[in-house]
Formats: sequence, structure tokens, C-alpha cells
Amino acid sequence: MTRPFTENDVIPPDHRRGRGARSRESGRFENQKRERMDDGWNNLEMDEEQTRTFLIPDKSKTVISRNNSPDIPFRQGLNPYRGCEHGCIYCYARPSHTYLGFSAGLDFESRLMVKYDAAKVLEQEFRHRNYKPEIIALGSNTDVYQPIEKKLRITRHILKTFDKFSHPLGIVTKSALISRDIDILKRLARKRLVRVFISVTTLDYRLARAMEPRASTPQRRLDTIRELSTAGIPVGVMVAPIVPSLTDHELENILAAAREAGARNAGYVMLRLPLEIKKLFREWLEEEAPDRAQRIIHHLQDMHGGKDYSPEFGRRMRGSGPYADLIAQRFKKSCFRLGLNQRTAEDELTLDMFQVPLDDGNQMSLF
Repeated sequence: MTRPFTENDVIPPDHRRGRGARSRESGRFENQKRERMDDGWNNLEMDEEQTRTFLIPDKSKTVISRNNSPDIPFRQGLNPYRGCEHGCIYCYARPSHTYLGFSAGLDFESRLMVKYDAAKVLEQEFRHRNYKPEIIALGSNTDVYQPIEKKLRITRHILKTFDKFSHPLGIVTKSALISRDIDILKRLARKRLVRVFISVTTLDYRLARAMEPRASTPQRRLDTIRELSTAGIPVGVMVAPIVPSLTDHELENILAAAREAGARNAGYVMLRLPLEIKKLFREWLEEEAPDRAQRIIHHLQDMHGGKDYSPEFGRRMRGSGPYADLIAQRFKKSCFRLGLNQRTAEDELTLDMFQVPLDDGNQMSLF
């Protein structure tokens, strides 16, 4: 008797090559779950269409999102892409894909929503008479420099809009592609309008390839920090996420390597496992680090009151307890020793430069 093959099963490696997730279980908002039956004719083989990347137009009428979380140092964000082809198994944005009717697993990496007209919509929002400038985090949910950006160039057009209006922004990315836009970033930096953070999870090439299959290599990220710093663009490093018993021992080495490359500031975030990520990450651990899986989960639960994750403000990003305190102390001491996070007034972004230019070729409003 043949066994049903459901979407909850881990998909064989040959059928998900270059992807981070091991399955594509339906999102928590779906009232039905798909199921495939093996009838003996080998029709369960995953074809190219099921593994390649699909781009789906996102016709949102606004592109600036807002939050009031005390854990996040910005109130406004902008994400031209929903879903991310980098495929980082730990990505906190994965659960957001279920709101769109997709899975947080393989769909998050292969069914990407694209705001093709993001720059145009952003300009309309900047021109609104009630708009008040605040620092905007570019890529607050998914990476604005993921692989498809190389061809689509949406982020580059967005940066031109920020430059046109002299509007401040921050960028966090793990992609070396940001170096392509150094010409625009330099103009923004001269006006104290941009700050960049490069995310580095590990310096181990093989581990990075397993956790972040389509992101830039660790060395390319360090090279990018050097390129940005040399160009006069304020750049820092985000050690994120720190995975207990897997990458935590690299904290000091990552900070030192980034400082040597030119990073001026640093931050860190502990691994978080909300909603669907807890299952996806366990599947990844069973395949990539089975000997450490139990220890990793045990440390995470210790930091979250016995749970995989606690969403409370002030705790969700860094956890609590002895292990979390130890990481915080190590980070603080390393930054002090390396001279990181010694900000001056010149490091602060300015809102004073914002100016709405004349609307190109259009009649000016009387009001």
C-alpha cells in the first residue's frame, strides 16, 4: 500500500537544491491543506516549475510601513520585495508570507511579491502635504539587495528618490550587491542621510552556505564593509542572528573582522523562532547539525522561559537569563575594546535636509 506524500514532509535535497527550507507546509491562515498521493508512476518527482523563482506583481498603493515597537529603533520601513530568495532558514520575516496565502517555507524563497513601481509610489508619499520626514529603514522585513534586485534595480531607483528629496534612511543587508549603488550612497552620506549595516552571521563559509544558501559569502560581506567605508559611507555590522552553540563562539571574531574592514558601529540579535520558523529551523537542524540540535533548542528555551520564543517587548530580540546576559556582556566588552559604537554628532542622520522638489513637468499646486 502506498503512503500519501503530504506537503508537510521534508522534500528530498535534490528537489530543493539552493534553498534553505526543507518543506512548504501551508500557512496557518489556510483552511485546507494540499496532499499528493504516490500512485506508483513516479509522479511525485518535483519538476523545475516547483523549485524555480516566481515573481508576482505587488500593486500596493503605499510602500511606507509604520510600527510602534519599542524594540525597533525606527518607526518607518520600506520593503520593495515580499519574500526573499536568499533563503536564510532563520529569517524572522518568513511568517509574514502566510498572510499572502503562501508557505513560510519554500514559498517564502520562491514566490516573491515585487513592488515594481515602489520608487514612483514613494515619491507620491513624499509629496503628500501631510508627510513629515522620519528615518526610513530600507529592507526592514526582507533584503532589498536579494538576487533579483541585480536585474530589476528597484532598490536603486528607490535610492534615487531618497537622494532627490534629501530624505534620511538606514539599510541592513547581507548582500555585496549594495556596492553597485555606492555612487548614490556617497551623495547621501555627504548630506548625513544614510547609514548602512552589513549582516554577518558566521565567518564559516560552509555553515553560511547551509544557513543562507543564496546570500553573499562572509568574506564578500567583509569586503563590502571595506568598500563602503573607503567611500566615506557610514557602515556597521549586525551580528545576526546569534545561534546558541552554533555561531555564538564567533561573536568576537566577527566584530574584530568587521572593525578591521572599517565598521564603526555594531549590533546583534539572538535567534528567534516565532510561529512557523520553529518547525522549519528544527527540520534544518536535523539535517545540518543533528549532534547539536538538542543543545541549541535547550539554550533558546532557557532564554524564553521554557518556550521556543517569547514575543514580549524588551525580551524577544535578545532573550533573558544567564546565557543571554553572558552574550550581552561579551558584546559590550568587545565593542569597547575595538572602539565600536562610539558615535559622535556627525554620525547622527539629519532630517533638516528634506525638501520637496518641483514636480517634474507638472503644474504646481496652489495649496
